[in-house]
Amino acid sequence: MGRRVDLVACFVFTLLVHVGVAADNTPPEGFTALFNGTDLTGWKGLVASPPARAKMTPEQRADAQEKADEKMRAHWQVEDGVLVFDGKGSNLCTAKDYGNFELYVDWKILPKGDSGVYLRGTPQVQIWDGDAHKDGSGGLYNNQKNPSKPNSRADKPVGEWNTFRLKMIDEKVWVWLNGQLVVDNVTMENYWERDKPIYPTGAIELQNHGNTLYFKNIYVRELP
Repeated sequence: MGRRVDLVACFVFTLLVHVGVAADNTPPEGFTALFNGTDLTGWKGLVASPPARAKMTPEQRADAQEKADEKMRAHWQVEDGVLVFDGKGSNLCTAKDYGNFELYVDWKILPKGDSGVYLRGTPQVQIWDGDAHKDGSGGLYNNQKNPSKPNSRADKPVGEWNTFRLKMIDEKVWVWLNGQLVVDNVTMENYWERDKPIYPTGAIELQNHGNTLYFKNIYVRELP
């Protein structure tokens, strides 16, 4: 019995060591890193809302995108393998649109911090100070007809890293915060056009809400 316990303990220790030395911003098997830990490759600045963009001519969109990218570079920086937002500017958007996907993202905020992750360009999976907002992070904040709050609070103390695992299939969303399922198979509503279902594709966005933010280990896997 003692030898068996020793072998189990050895296995667990080896596993923890392996996980512990895994480099930040290195995706697990089957996933793609959206953030390379070095620069803003694969990201772009935010241009208006989806309905407003749809009304622009290609020339107008290109001009607006150039200005948005300049603004992005002024306020989103990379420091020691971490995406750091200075609290000014706008959302950071993936250059590619996504439909059904699974996403991992590590995030950290300061006291009274507020942010979120937009799915298909739509707000949002909520991030905020769990001490100031007792419901905690992870809810689909802008839902009106469907649940908007997480079913439990799983936030770590402000200033520590949290991990989201998000899954989106069609209109449905699942959210795990620090390994705990806090949103389970909930419809995400179209914030921009309430009379329509959420868009079939769109960018993943890291939300500006006027405060300093930190992100790393952002991995995506597209689903059928």
